[in-house]
Amino acid sequence: MVRPHGIRGEVAVEVRTDDPDERFAAGSVLGTDPPAAGPLTVVSTRWHSGRLLVSFAGIADRNQAEPLRGIWLTVDATQITAPEDPDEFHDHQLVGLTVVTTAGEQVGVVTDVRHHGQDLLVIEPAVGSDRRGQVLVPFVAAIAVDVDVAGGRMVIDPPAGLLDLAPAGPVGPGGPALSGHGGPRGRGAPRGQAAPGEEGTPAERGAPAERGASGERDAGRTGSTRRGPGKG
Repeated sequence: MVRPHGIRGEVAVEVRTDDPDERFAAGSVLGTDPPAAGPLTVVSTRWHSGRLLVSFAGIADRNQAEPLRGIWLTVDATQITAPEDPDEFHDHQLVGLTVVTTAGEQVGVVTDVRHHGQDLLVIEPAVGSDRRGQVLVPFVAAIAVDVDVAGGRMVIDPPAGLLDLAPAGPVGPGGPALSGHGGPRGRGAPRGQAAPGEEGTPAERGAPAERGASGERDAGRTGSTRRGPGKG
């Protein structure tokens, strides 16, 4: 949650879900991180100047909304329906997968998924690897040749030099901004409404980057990521 809006307790929320109408439907109960701030029950929502404004039960004015600034909204991952398309995955399904190459080299573990026009996997190098920082790997079928969610494993066929590129940089505040609107385009909020905060990137505004705890994810991180067909 970015900041209070107005004097009636509404809160501007950065949307990171393919289906905000469902996730933020009236009556929905969302967890929070830290947990002490919630749970919160959605009363109503409306779009205003590219932002989703949410009213929560018990939050009646700006003073009550102010403590919600910077709080993360979460949802239990078990509540999220798996995509029907075999090439579509929820971000939380990819995070945690062990990545190896077709040659059997241990690459590392997926720690995040970024959506910058092309879906990118953030991979933390395996223990003992010569790589000193995270690497970004395009999530396309020509590279991610086998995704075994149940087995916790992904096999990639990287083009020459891909794994030797510059590190991805830190994830979260201070790192590259996350648009957070992954998955099939055309569902949910328009791309221009994906991160409806104040001026600048979330990191520049001090707003939290998306984050999920074990067994739960941001209400906005329930979006899906489609494995594209190409290499670039």
